[in-house]
Parts: sequence; C-alpha cells; structure tokens
Amino acid sequence: MGDATRGVYGAVNGAAAYSPVPSHGLPWRLRMAEEAGRSREEKATKHGSGGSHPPTQPHTMVDRTLEGTMDGILQEILAVGRRLEGMDNAITSLTAETKSMRLDIADFQSRVTGLVQRVTTVEGNITTFQDRDQELFYLRSKLIDLEDRSRRDNVSFFRFQ
Repeated sequence: MGDATRGVYGAVNGAAAYSPVPSHGLPWRLRMAEEAGRSREEKATKHGSGGSHPPTQPHTMVDRTLEGTMDGILQEILAVGRRLEGMDNAITSLTAETKSMRLDIADFQSRVTGLVQRVTTVEGNITTFQDRDQELFYLRSKLIDLEDRSRRDNVSFFRFQ
C-alpha cells in the first residue's frame, strides 16, 4: 500500500506503524528524536566510539511484518465496507420492490372490491328478475283463469279486436 493512502507516519485507523514516509512527513517530536538519534550515530561512527555494531536499520523484519499485517487489516476493512455498501444497495432495492408490491396489492384489492360490487349488483338483478318472473307467472295464471271462466261463460275474452 502506498504512502499516500496511509496516515502521517503510517497510522492505520489510529494505530501507529513505522512506514517509509520521509522524515519531513513525521510529527515534529518524532522528527526531532529521529534526527537526534542520527546525530548520535553519526558522531559515534565518525569518532570511532560507541562499539562495534553498525547503525540500526529502520526497517527490521518485525516492522515489515507489522506493516504487512496492518495493510492486510486495512484491506479487509475496505472489503467489509464494500460489502456493506452492496448490502445497503440491496436493501434499498428491496424496499422499492416492497413499495411496488404494496401498490400492486392495493390495486388488486380495489379490483376485487369492484368485482364484489358487480356480483352484488348481478345478484340484485337476478332477485329482481325472479320477482318479475313470479309476477309474470302470477299474471299468466290469472289470465288463464280468466280465459277458463270466459269459456265456461261462453264469452269470448278477445271479442273487441
């Protein structure tokens, strides 16, 4: 991971890790301590005092391992963020689909209500037709009775045609 994506001195989510960020990017206290350490090492090597060991390397294997671990953790955090963003998009899509389904259900319910009203109207018409049919049956039976009486009385019912 490049220096541009890290914090001032290798900070990843608040945890400080040594990074090959140039000294001018470090906070002033660290920079001062680093310069003081360098000047002590330079004096020791120039004057021959300070022992036989070479100056310390700023990047040990532990530092590299720690930096790799921090980079891995940061990559995992970014991957989880992308997954969460995908889930958020999916939830938004499902919410929109649910609203659409609710509208479809409401439309279906209104259509069913309309059909029930039509069936009720048809049932009312059938009842009316049945009532009229009964009335017609009654009138027909009365007419037949009148015809029978007229035949008995030998009077033509339809004489005035």
